[in-house]
Parts: sequence; structure tokens; C-alpha cells
Amino acid sequence: MKILFFGDSICNAQYVTLHAGWVIQISRKLQGKAVVEMSAVNGRTTRQALEVMEFEVTHSQPDIMVVQFGMNDCNYWQTDKGLPRVGPKAFEGNMEEIIERAFAYGVRGVLVNTNHVTTRTIEKMGSTGITYQESNMQYNQIIRDVATSFWAKGESVELIDMEAGFVARGSVDPFLLEDGLHLSILGHSVYYEVAIRRIEEEIRRLT
Repeated sequence: MKILFFGDSICNAQYVTLHAGWVIQISRKLQGKAVVEMSAVNGRTTRQALEVMEFEVTHSQPDIMVVQFGMNDCNYWQTDKGLPRVGPKAFEGNMEEIIERAFAYGVRGVLVNTNHVTTRTIEKMGSTGITYQESNMQYNQIIRDVATSFWAKGESVELIDMEAGFVARGSVDPFLLEDGLHLSILGHSVYYEVAIRRIEEEIRRLT
């Protein structure tokens, strides 16, 4: 059994020591049950991910793929003149294509994560009237809708709702670094706790 984590800096444990990252914790837990591999790049959007997916997924040939995107797609850069890095409609289409391609490349089960709550709730991004957290919530709902759509059609797609997992824990401050976005060591532990049961269930289903 092989599992590929396909994502961005949230998979990649940016700014914390590698061994504390939630993907590494999962790899340690699944030792002897599954081979865990990771294709994650800091700052990567779904648009960039699709450009490399054919090589990275077919090279790995995973049975299960865990997809973690959105926190870069939903961001607004000053140079983008009031537009998000990837617009909502394009993000929805990209997420659908990532899942479709995963199955075409031989993946047997796809787990799709929403993203955690941030503390970026006051400052408006770029020349927009929207905060980062408002945009993050919008893109999380797109992720839910895409996963639900595939599930309703009988596809092997399951949602791991990280946003709900963080909301259930109350204040998110202990789980984030000073930038209010990236995960602290405690935040990585929450990701691990929320994800590991669902991943183990998927392993049992496929074996």
C-alpha cells in the first residue's frame, strides 16, 4: 500500500522542524502498513500542481492520494490588482481535474482536506474588501462541494474537514505560528489527529 500526499506548505511543514510535521507523524504511525511519499511545494497553487501532476503521481503510483490545496489559491497579491491567485471557478475546476487525473493515473482512493482556520481576520488583502480568512472559508466550501459531488457519484473520494477540526478546538492561536497562517508544532498535531483515523479507514477499505 502506498500513500501520496499532494499539496503545498501545509503538507511540507514550512517553518517547523521536519520531524514534527503531520505527514511525517502519519508516516511514522503507518510504518509497516503503508509506504508514505510526499509531493509538496511551498506556495504551490492547484494551477501549478496540475502542471507537474502527471509526472509526480505516475512516478509514485500511489493507491491513496491525500490532496491539500487552497491556501495559496485563495490569496490575493498586490500585483494581481484585486484578483486571487486562482479564481474560485478555476479553483473548483482544478480540484475536479486533480481528482479525475488521480483516478486516471491509477489511484484507488482520494482524500481531500479542507484547510485550517487562520487568524488573518482583520486586514483586507491587496485592493480588495476581503480578509484572508474570509477567502479561505470560501475556498474551503468549494473543496467540500467538489468532494461531495464525487462522493455522490459513487467515486472513492472522502472529505477530511480540517476547518471543522480546528473550530472544534476553540481558539486557534496555539496552533499557528506568528504569521497567523502556517501551522505550529501543535497545529501539525491537530492535523495528524484529524487525518490519521480517516487514512487508516481508507487503508482497511482498500485491503
